Amino acid sequence: MEQSPFQLIWDFMKIIAECGATKSDWRLIDGGKEIRQVLVSGVNVSAMSMDAVKTVVDEALGQLCAVCEAVESIHMYVAGVVAEEIHDLLKSFLTAYYPSASVEIQTDLVAAARAACGHAPGIAAILGTGSNSCQYDGREIVKKVAAGGFILGDEGGAATLGRLFLSDFIKGLVPAEVAEDFASRYPSDYASIVENVYRSQSPSAYLGSLAQFIIEHYDHPYIKELVDGNFRSFVRRSLKQYDTDKYSVGVVGGFAYALKDIFLRIASEEGVVVSRIIKAPIEGLIEYHS
Repeated sequence: MEQSPFQLIWDFMKIIAECGATKSDWRLIDGGKEIRQVLVSGVNVSAMSMDAVKTVVDEALGQLCAVCEAVESIHMYVAGVVAEEIHDLLKSFLTAYYPSASVEIQTDLVAAARAACGHAPGIAAILGTGSNSCQYDGREIVKKVAAGGFILGDEGGAATLGRLFLSDFIKGLVPAEVAEDFASRYPSDYASIVENVYRSQSPSAYLGSLAQFIIEHYDHPYIKELVDGNFRSFVRRSLKQYDTDKYSVGVVGGFAYALKDIFLRIASEEGVVVSRIIKAPIEGLIEYHS
């Protein structure tokens, strides 16, 4: 088939997909200029069936393919552990739409490192519902402290903040004025709390959803200590295991972004230099791949 004159332009375009656990942001870019954005459901390859992942990919690429018939490369970043078998399946989903494109598949932690540090060495952190961190040499992750999830870790994240608050609440340790306001706005009997934490499909999302209420009461000494202590725990237990005397920290995540003044103060008190805090990695990834 004769090549369209537009094909030569299309061949230099790239697709960047930043797929978090709750939503996926797909961008078609040309030399750093955004041509099209598609927002679809999230992708967590450790928690979803590959059939469900394929449905998300099909929805996104079906829309992008209608705009652009060929691209030079696809860079997909996903939540979860990308084992070899999963990598190969994801690649097959992508090349079904763009057979000639080069394909790169990485984790959301690599996305955070590239977005926060670019091509320079540094320390990268994710602070959203959960938390994660790594040391990065400008090309790849060279050290990583285990995140642990909201049960064993995720210090600094919104879900852990919610867990700390609920633990105090059920034991009667939350000051009365805060506890009464919480009980007036949320199901707060013990049975409801247990149901949401131990039997819901996404307990971390439930716990993280409580962060908004908690932050509304930040002026209360109890809440201030809870929030500051959550961030301080992340800095001490995760960030300070890296070369913080040599490298600054770049942070990605809506939770850190919303509370950046608080996080910057805590990090400074702990002797850690934070170079930037960005809400989502996609803009940094566009810059990285341009």
